[in-house]
Amino acid sequence: MDLATVRTLDNGAVRVAVDAMGGDHAPLEIVRGTLSWAGRHPSDTILLVGIPERIEKAAGGPIPANVEIVPASQVVGMDESALAFKTKKDSSIMVAMDLIKGGRADALVTAGHSGAGMAAAVLRLGRLPGVDRPALAVQMITETGPFVLLDIGANMDSTGLNLYQFAHMGSLYAERVLGVPKPRVALLSIGEERGKGDLAIQQATQMLDDDGSLNFVGNVEGRDLVKHMADVAVCDAVVGNVTMKFFEGLAGFIFDTWRREFQRGIRGKIGYLFMRPSVGRIRNLFDYEKLGASPLLGVKGMVLITHGSAKRRMIEFAVEAGATAARAHVPDLIAGTLGAGARPKRA
Repeated sequence: MDLATVRTLDNGAVRVAVDAMGGDHAPLEIVRGTLSWAGRHPSDTILLVGIPERIEKAAGGPIPANVEIVPASQVVGMDESALAFKTKKDSSIMVAMDLIKGGRADALVTAGHSGAGMAAAVLRLGRLPGVDRPALAVQMITETGPFVLLDIGANMDSTGLNLYQFAHMGSLYAERVLGVPKPRVALLSIGEERGKGDLAIQQATQMLDDDGSLNFVGNVEGRDLVKHMADVAVCDAVVGNVTMKFFEGLAGFIFDTWRREFQRGIRGKIGYLFMRPSVGRIRNLFDYEKLGASPLLGVKGMVLITHGSAKRRMIEFAVEAGATAARAHVPDLIAGTLGAGARPKRA
């Protein structure tokens, strides 16, 4: 989530639950990043969920007054089944979900097992009215601004109806939260022509054409994404996840290549002195840690999932993303649109 583009609906205090035990570097990096954010936002409340002794040890000092430790005795490991939470009722992710369900928290942030987090959200919180399947969204960077890509992980076998609903949720998110007027919505496919793509894409194309309520611009190809030819790109989770991770990996590859070139001899080092400001600006543009976390759109609660490898800096951005999304009342906006009867004429 690019927080610079977000326009919230209110500026009131929010309560953010953080799964302190989820992630490759939990609880140390999760706790340290969360406490750093909490210290700068004393009017908001943090609910750190996990094993109290381990959280306190990771904190390494006093806990800020606006942070509460909520006990959870179990952990869903990163190498476990996505459904492990079913037998671990007191796991940190389940306790955190209950905070959302019970109204004690306005948003939940986890760097834990993404599959478990999404499954727990659907089964524990439930889907919003009018939503058949939720979608995990992310903002991707272009030179002229971000675009929303969804789904990137929630559905591996999306139907045309699912893609149609993703288009509505993505458009609503871009318009009402990011402030994009009449977002251009496109289906990510293997060609720009309407007939290209698998059956689900062709079905979704027909539904969106018949609907007419969105600014649907048709299909875009992968190469079009960096040109910002759409504000919302819709696809199934396999395509979305591969696309997102390829973007991240390519950015790292390019910067690693530059670094090796600059280290080659005196000319490279002199060249770096001249190029350093430009390289810094480009690196800052592609800093994916700033995106914080991906919102799971379509469930009854604001759930955000960040990288399992996240360390304290990325966790700070993730908590900020959670607080900002909570202030924007994202689930209410989606329910108000899809729950009011946004359905295709041909399902």
